[in-house]
Amino acid sequence: MTTRIKALALAAALGTAVIVPSLAIAHGDGPKDGKRAEYMEMRFQQMDADKDGKITTAEIESFHAARFAAADANGDGKLSLEEMDAARAEQRQERFGRMIAKLDKDGDGQLSAEEMPMRGERMMKLDTNGDGAVSLEEMKAAKGHHGPKH
Repeated sequence: MTTRIKALALAAALGTAVIVPSLAIAHGDGPKDGKRAEYMEMRFQQMDADKDGKITTAEIESFHAARFAAADANGDGKLSLEEMDAARAEQRQERFGRMIAKLDKDGDGQLSAEEMPMRGERMMKLDTNGDGAVSLEEMKAAKGHHGPKH
């Protein structure tokens, strides 16, 4: 394989976290709580370089090439485990920053226990028969649709 094809293949693999959820949402298989849709909209805006409301193959490839280049700290055209770990840590920091900005009610830049979403309340949305408890069957029925993320 040529270096360009390898780079595009790796970029595509790194972009799977963006592409696969978008396909699931397009087919109605994504979470219904709007969080995945919110994330996908943000990614779409990042990829839509000319801001025409559409993303082309060239824009997608450019977006992923830029992400690859940013992760390739030593510029050797390859990603080591360390570079991939560092890139993932940066993404996690960005995600947590957005979460704090969204949930930080008192504006102190930190989340208190009271500001954190209540997982129990979210989990109880799976209680489809209204008995006040979530059965294994209800969890399985909701898997990939409404279930809490770990």
